[in-house]
Amino acid sequence: MNPALDCPSSCPFVEARSPHFELPVGQVRRVAAVDPERDVDETKRNVLKLLAVAGIVGAGGGGLVGATLQYVQPPMVGISSYPKTQLIDVDGSPLTVAKVESEYSVATSDLYLFDYPLQNEPNFLLNLAPANGQAPSASNPGAWNVPMGIGTHGSIVAYSAICQHLGCPAPAISYYPPGTCTKTFPTPVSPTQTFYIHCSCHGSTYDPANEANNLTGPAVYPLPLTVLTNDEDGNIYAVGSQGQPVKGHLSTLTGDYGVGTTSQVAKESPVILCSFPS
Repeated sequence: MNPALDCPSSCPFVEARSPHFELPVGQVRRVAAVDPERDVDETKRNVLKLLAVAGIVGAGGGGLVGATLQYVQPPMVGISSYPKTQLIDVDGSPLTVAKVESEYSVATSDLYLFDYPLQNEPNFLLNLAPANGQAPSASNPGAWNVPMGIGTHGSIVAYSAICQHLGCPAPAISYYPPGTCTKTFPTPVSPTQTFYIHCSCHGSTYDPANEANNLTGPAVYPLPLTVLTNDEDGNIYAVGSQGQPVKGHLSTLTGDYGVGTTSQVAKESPVILCSFPS
């Protein structure tokens, strides 16, 4: 301010400068219209408002964040251990070793699937014994004494019906009985094995006579094996799993609700595509 132009309080024509306008740079102040002495420091008012809001948010923030995370990360669904689950046949009766050996064989073209241990984990039920009841040979394809097999000749097994490559489920991944494709594989069972589990999505192939080990990629892990057992009456139960977790699950026991004490076998038509990685 120019002191020469600043009229003192004794100036007869100009009102002296009010002290209310002597403000530091950047400070906001409101002057009451009725009573100039009742001025309000807006900077302090705004700071107090911010502190009050921060206190409210701080008090309720924990619950808000917790509620948000509950929807971002829902509780993991699953079961704590493998149940003993009785298998029920397609017709609704208990599935027995005698029924499997009489109804299914290595030549069975339809898929027989059951869920275990979770409701979204289908499994192949296979009997790899030759249909004629004779011992397997190069001219009579099939397999006896399969690892973890049950039944008269250890030929009844079960494997996950979800491909270990990118998780394609049955029927995109299917069991191919002998003669389905011209492709053969040298295996521990036969020099030219003609039956296998094959995925039409990307060509992964597995050996059902040897713990579903890989015959072709791109999958690098075998299919998880579902452990079967039977009681003295021949009733078949699923009681566990071996190998890597089912594809798409952190463990075979997490990712859906359990199947409970029974699981019914369902029949499906396979998807056949004789396309194998070179």
